Amino acid sequence: MNKAQKIVDFLGLKRSVIALLTMVILVGLGEKMAERFLPIYLMALGGGAYSIGLLNGMDNLLGALYAYPGGYLSDRFGYKRALIIFNIIALMGYLIVIFFPYWIAVIIGAAFFLSWTAISLPASMSLVSSVLPMNKRTMGVSLHSLVRRVPMALGPILGGALISIYGVKTGIRLAFIVAFILGIVSLIVQQLLIEDKRVEKKAEISPLRMFSFMDTSLKYLLVSDILVRFCEQIPYAFVVVWCLKRVGITPVDFGILTAIEMVTAMLIYIPVAYFADRSSKKPFVVITFLFFSAFPLALTFSRTLTTLVFAFIIRGLKEFGEPTRKALIMDLAPEGKKAGIFGLYYLIRDVIVSFAAFGGAFLWQISPQTNFIVAFGFGLLGTFIFWKFGKDLRGIED
Repeated sequence: MNKAQKIVDFLGLKRSVIALLTMVILVGLGEKMAERFLPIYLMALGGGAYSIGLLNGMDNLLGALYAYPGGYLSDRFGYKRALIIFNIIALMGYLIVIFFPYWIAVIIGAAFFLSWTAISLPASMSLVSSVLPMNKRTMGVSLHSLVRRVPMALGPILGGALISIYGVKTGIRLAFIVAFILGIVSLIVQQLLIEDKRVEKKAEISPLRMFSFMDTSLKYLLVSDILVRFCEQIPYAFVVVWCLKRVGITPVDFGILTAIEMVTAMLIYIPVAYFADRSSKKPFVVITFLFFSAFPLALTFSRTLTTLVFAFIIRGLKEFGEPTRKALIMDLAPEGKKAGIFGLYYLIRDVIVSFAAFGGAFLWQISPQTNFIVAFGFGLLGTFIFWKFGKDLRGIED
């Protein structure tokens, strides 16, 4: 029992954190059963390449626009009430897609459910920051990131199996029905287990005023992160198209590749969190940005399932320092405004990055290789800027 308690303390497993992680698994499993196959679903419903680009660009843009209100609502009403609101929004999106099997309806429904992560992330980070001490926040964020990979790994496999058995249209609609049911269960878990925290401070609603509270070092990180996300989002929606249509693997194969990616990420989260809390954070973030840059380059040379395995291992390694980056944002944000600052960071980043997602469709029309190489170039630029100008939390304190 004593050993078990030490493990619980080491991981920072408070009651509210456990409830949050359970919610992430339930909502994430339902979402990822269908989300990774949405480009194929759009094509099956009559949408073309530009509908895929619209979906991905809209996901980034709305995710950005939802991020700041998500942070404001968390600061204003508390993370428990905010998370309940965000889950209801996602459930509305599932219902639209379930009852209206048209590609334009998928786009409308996606406006609700695909942005669940963005709108709920500030509240989730606020919960972690609130219930855990500073020397456990990186571990808490890492656990959140690790657990998110469980449904990311299992969801596409289950979704791929449904598609193989029932076909693209019926299989994906069944996946959304399962997602709706799991979302209802998640609401019950939130209501019963997450401890409510009364909010006494008035939340800041103005993004411009909130921006004045953002640390200069955080702004350097933001610029670098934007460029690296250009690298990620330019090819993002077309990865599944490349794998299924160009390389010729099956939906189940793609689900397995996604599982390999997630398992790779999960294996490195806890060790990296342990060392990041005890050393300089900057090298971990630089390494992460390098892996982001390497993935589209690896895809360019992937022509078989075996080479795709190596590419998706690289994609998993891009999570090397992601929890460290999120923990750094929360550490640099002032008390009482952490969710708001976190939401503002993602608002600025994803609004700008959404243009890269729209541009990805144009580059794909030129050639897939053009799409991948341009993405690689943006990744290198972002990595260089952070390596040259980015500062560490330790450096700030010194």
